[in-house]
Amino acid sequence: MRVFVDCDPGIDDAVALAYLAARPDVEIAGVGAVFGNNAVEVTADNALRLLELYGRPDVPVAVGCARPLVQEPRLAPHVHGANGLGDVELPEPARKPEMESAPELLVRLARENPGELDVLAVGPLTNLAVAVGMEPKLPQLVRKLVVMGGAVSTPGNVGPHGEANIVNDPEAAETVFGAGFDLDLVALDVTMGTVATPEWLAELALVPGDKAQHTTGFLDFYADFYSRIYGVRQCAMHDPLAAAVLVDPRLVTGSFEAPIRVETAGTLTRGMTVADRRPVPSTDERRPVRVVTSVADAEFLRLMLDALR
Repeated sequence: MRVFVDCDPGIDDAVALAYLAARPDVEIAGVGAVFGNNAVEVTADNALRLLELYGRPDVPVAVGCARPLVQEPRLAPHVHGANGLGDVELPEPARKPEMESAPELLVRLARENPGELDVLAVGPLTNLAVAVGMEPKLPQLVRKLVVMGGAVSTPGNVGPHGEANIVNDPEAAETVFGAGFDLDLVALDVTMGTVATPEWLAELALVPGDKAQHTTGFLDFYADFYSRIYGVRQCAMHDPLAAAVLVDPRLVTGSFEAPIRVETAGTLTRGMTVADRRPVPSTDERRPVRVVTSVADAEFLRLMLDALR
């Protein structure tokens, strides 16, 4: 399985990369960095550091978009720490980012490997929207796209209706959802119920080695953030769950298909992901998205712990 990862590392992005890097049946073909959890220069540097930590130092990393298509960027150091990795310091990376931009790298890899490349997008979708503009046939060249983002039937996390990755660039998300990808959406509807529990975090903390111990440090910061909001020291596994859905689709136990549109104009609903679930046949020609609603979360957490061992 060849996977291109578009991400904004970010604590949960880091754990997603750990999951993919641990799988001998997965080739990480490239990583595109985007603004989001931090500035794009920081997220690209974090990607390089994380790939070295998790044993994939040769994966090419490209710097992508530094801002959304229309609005000003909004970063999240209060969630992910000043450095994006829970203020855990990793060694300086041995390599530099590629000369190509992230959209250019994605388009080139898709053209060179038509029908063979899967894409995991766990940050704002700006890089993907730009890539579709560069190569309108990208949805046909890519085999599968899994997006972590949106809040379809559940409250948002950066507003009443908005999830961070979509709200950070609604125009880009609307472009991607309408482009015609074979697309699975892993939204807050399922990720907020798939949590690293206190018991799981304690078990991870006992695993020896730099990989597990640094990841424990990342997740300690993340769990502290969540505990201030929910009163329980645990954290949602947003991006790692999306990675697992891509690599292990058997983990999905519930889903529905519907066209998805992103609200770009509403004063209170900008960034909202709207699924048309009416029972009457839709005249919408937009390709339906598979929205994941439930997963085998206990098995996922076991696989995640195995990866970090």
